Amino acid sequence: MVQTASVQKKIRRTPSTITFNIIAYTFVLLLSIVCVFPLVLIVSGSFTQNSILVREGYRLVPAAFSTDAYAELFKYPEGIIRAYGSTILCTIIGTALGLFVMSMTGYVLQRKDFLYRNRVSFLIYFTTIFGGGMVPWYILLSQYLHLNNSYVARVFPLLMTPFLIILMRTFISSSCPAAVIESAKIDGAGDFKIFISIVLPIIGPGLATVGLFLALAYWNEWYLTSLFITDREMYSLQYYLYDMLNSSRFAQEMGMYLGDRELPSESIKMAMVVVVTGPIIFLYPFVQKYFVAGIAIGSVKG
Repeated sequence: MVQTASVQKKIRRTPSTITFNIIAYTFVLLLSIVCVFPLVLIVSGSFTQNSILVREGYRLVPAAFSTDAYAELFKYPEGIIRAYGSTILCTIIGTALGLFVMSMTGYVLQRKDFLYRNRVSFLIYFTTIFGGGMVPWYILLSQYLHLNNSYVARVFPLLMTPFLIILMRTFISSSCPAAVIESAKIDGAGDFKIFISIVLPIIGPGLATVGLFLALAYWNEWYLTSLFITDREMYSLQYYLYDMLNSSRFAQEMGMYLGDRELPSESIKMAMVVVVTGPIIFLYPFVQKYFVAGIAIGSVKG
């Protein structure tokens, strides 16, 4: 054991290994800077005086510090708080339901004893290439299912995402050996018992990966709100901020804006980005470990 450890230590310190580590770390550092740079510009722009931002452009450090954009954004905080609550509620419920439904679907589709798994898989995969179109889809949800002005309209369409079902199927088939399931059947466990007690605990990385994709989809949702929601109290956060900005612009253009104060149109856009992306950024560190493991499973064995 001591000799093996010394050999591994020598291998790590070879010139080629050191050169590779330097190149790899330098590349990752540059890539990190490229990814963080736009976010820093956005935060800086949100704290920059609007006239300076329009005239001089974006800087890493605000040329003229100002909180006018946030003051305008939170002028009526009740609406933003309500939109936050609506978005958080739909994100939590939609992610939980979506994970449960798609994990069960993926589990069934990877079972070789499921007689119609190829046909069902084809129907799911087919929707990734061809769709019925927006008009029939809108008529179905609004006229037949009567989902207008309901949270169901914001949650239901994303519950069965074909790409995430395929991803979940790959996770389950890679992580759950058929022998484990067969032994559980011999012991008298039913399919639902096997799914809850055996499959779900094993596919933790897969659940975290698909859950992150699903949570991002629900958090960034605005299109469904624009189609089916007319009640302002049910707006998602993204659509509420978009509507507020358009309303402020219209009021200013029509001369109805109070006082001689200029609307910080550019800096308020940056402030909106900070308000929207801030909470979801803090979610990623908690699922990063499982996310990387899940992506590795899908890429190697999928």
